[in-house]
Amino acid sequence: MNCTIINKTREKEWKEYKPLLEDLMVKTLRLLKVNEDVSISVILVRNKKIHEINRIYRQIDRPTDVISFAICDSEDDYEVMDDSPKELGDVFINVDAVRSQAIEYGHSEKREFCFLFIHGLLHCLGFDHMNKKDEKKMFDLQRKILDPVVPR
Repeated sequence: MNCTIINKTREKEWKEYKPLLEDLMVKTLRLLKVNEDVSISVILVRNKKIHEINRIYRQIDRPTDVISFAICDSEDDYEVMDDSPKELGDVFINVDAVRSQAIEYGHSEKREFCFLFIHGLLHCLGFDHMNKKDEKKMFDLQRKILDPVVPR
């Protein structure tokens, strides 16, 4: 299992979260019974860059908190993984949103950062929230993974 963090913000504080992201990733993979020989890239950006990415790839002209680019399209694709390492995809996290949403939701930046990582990771594992049933499944799973590790 490999979680690569690429920090485009030049803010050094975020590197302290790498071990926590790795722990959350292991917990997620084990909970979902996914082969742990996978890798993911987490790219830390600011409002301006994620706005550009959102506009280009989603045709939504505003910044967002997290965007994932998954290699596979559905969670079923991971049930047939062989023994070779698999790239899950890329998760872009907007650190400006981490700060503002932590204040808005009344919890720590650490929790918000980890929440956005899990959200992006689950997207890379094929989960989505396009309808109420899928949203409930994904958000319940996010809480199940995050709450024991980074309480509210």
